[in-house]
Amino acid sequence: MENNVKGKVVVITGASSGIGEAIAIRLAEQGAKVVLGARRQQRLDKLVERIKDAGGEAACLVMDVKQRDDLVRLVDLACKTYGCLDVMINNAGVSHLSRIDDLQLEEWEEMIDVNLKGTLYGMAAALPVFKKQAFGHIINILSTSGIKIVPLQGVYAGTKNAVRTIAEALRQESAGNYRVTGISPGFVNTELSDHIKDEVARVAIKERAAQIAISPDAIASAVAYAISQPDQVDVGDIVVRPTIQD
Repeated sequence: MENNVKGKVVVITGASSGIGEAIAIRLAEQGAKVVLGARRQQRLDKLVERIKDAGGEAACLVMDVKQRDDLVRLVDLACKTYGCLDVMINNAGVSHLSRIDDLQLEEWEEMIDVNLKGTLYGMAAALPVFKKQAFGHIINILSTSGIKIVPLQGVYAGTKNAVRTIAEALRQESAGNYRVTGISPGFVNTELSDHIKDEVARVAIKERAAQIAISPDAIASAVAYAISQPDQVDVGDIVVRPTIQD
């Protein structure tokens, strides 16, 4: 079967660990040219070195998705280094779990800034390039939290579902010029839960994840599948979760 990933230029945010790192490695293995953005320079450098040592192509930029200009610089790096941009993967995310009536406004604002605005900034950076090319693919890493609504995850799920809604509107507006994919992971073995400030919620999530979490490689496989489809095929939504997850 033809490898439709090979040669594609792919930007990935939140690429220094977890799902983003797994996506970068998988796509590079399949011949994509990956451009990686995250806040941790040392981890980015090590990942780029690993990919290049394995014969892949990669570049990186230290950036923060909360800063709109950083996303523009990341896309510019892809275009200047490799000549175009085929896929924009908005992966960077943060999770703070709490009761809504606890009124953790700072945590709400961070989730909105990273999960929602950060994704919009990524889309806004990529779309001028896509419009000029008349093609492009946006992949947003969402969450099963936005599919099954449960206590403590209301605002987090809200940010993910806002992205889901906006992305679907973009897909329809593009009249087939852009492919738009949403991937909703369930429990995945990543560092995401490390940033949950509520200790009780953090411990509970970590314990549950230790019991059932799947590898980030499973999400990377879903991303590769979506990208590998023929140009006229748009994979809209993929849910990837442990078989035992409710």
